Amino acid sequence: MSSGASTWSLDESEFNRIQSVLDGLLSETSARSALLVDRAGQLLVNVGEELSFDPTSFASLTAADFSANDQLAKMIGEDEFASLFHQGEKESMFLADVARRVILVILFDNKTTVGMVRLKAKGTVGELAKVFDDMFTRMESGGQQGGFLEGADDEIDALFD
Repeated sequence: MSSGASTWSLDESEFNRIQSVLDGLLSETSARSALLVDRAGQLLVNVGEELSFDPTSFASLTAADFSANDQLAKMIGEDEFASLFHQGEKESMFLADVARRVILVILFDNKTTVGMVRLKAKGTVGELAKVFDDMFTRMESGGQQGGFLEGADDEIDALFD
């Protein structure tokens, strides 16, 4: 099963569902930001506070971090690590696998605890997995596959006519 962004796309309703789930997570945990990154390192969604760093580089490094930890898990006899936690003095981040396709990243500071983030992330991962399951069911049944870019070719062609 491929997980690259080129094999799928979100439509507007799926994107809105994801944003709503992530907004709820931030509200329940007092975390600063939540991001979804695909396994290829592409940033899909970012909600919460404005990031003070390059989100493209961050997404790429996040995917590499998760991939490296998958290899470490295999070395010690685990299939994978479903989540990772990086703790700093003031800032921390929690990463969780979603449907083996994307990585949920939660950025938080001392206003919340890792326990609260982990607790709420578990439910969030389930909700996000449902969104992705619905998306793949739609795509397999021949539903709309264009997502945000559907009709873009026609619009570009119309500009030059």
